[in-house]
Amino acid sequence: MHQLKKFVSIVKLSVGNGSFTLYAPIQNTNKDKGSLKRKEYHMPRILGVDIPNEKRLEIALKYLYGVGLTLSKKILKEANIDPNKRAKELSDKDVALITSIIQKSNLKVEGELRREIQKNIKRLIDIRCYRGSRHVKGLPVRGQRTHTNARTRKGKRKTVGGLNRKPPTAK
Repeated sequence: MHQLKKFVSIVKLSVGNGSFTLYAPIQNTNKDKGSLKRKEYHMPRILGVDIPNEKRLEIALKYLYGVGLTLSKKILKEANIDPNKRAKELSDKDVALITSIIQKSNLKVEGELRREIQKNIKRLIDIRCYRGSRHVKGLPVRGQRTHTNARTRKGKRKTVGGLNRKPPTAK
């Protein structure tokens, strides 16, 4: 019966021998009290990419395309920010500082790096070199074997069925 403390009765009906009661949940009118004390954090956004809140900064910066662990540590050292700090603990000033460091150091990250890579692949295709033809065919470019493996580049196996041969007829 103690579970019903969270509910309030709305309607009580008496039918014949028994009674029926309809319960509805109690609304918490005090927003500042109760279990709603959890602070909401916004995801830091660096160069158009949302950085996950719960990760350490040196790991969270790896979510930027073109930024690895080494570059992440170098950026945080230059910004004088603790790499073990969580991303949700960043102030707007820190986010702006990290963004400015990335932009000032002429690092190609995100869209600019993706465009450059696509441009390089297109150049290989245009000059019709071996590597370009491998890109076009969707096969491994750097000399890996394709008789077996190479499933990442080739995709799902396309099974070729065996031909139904008629047995040779006796003459």
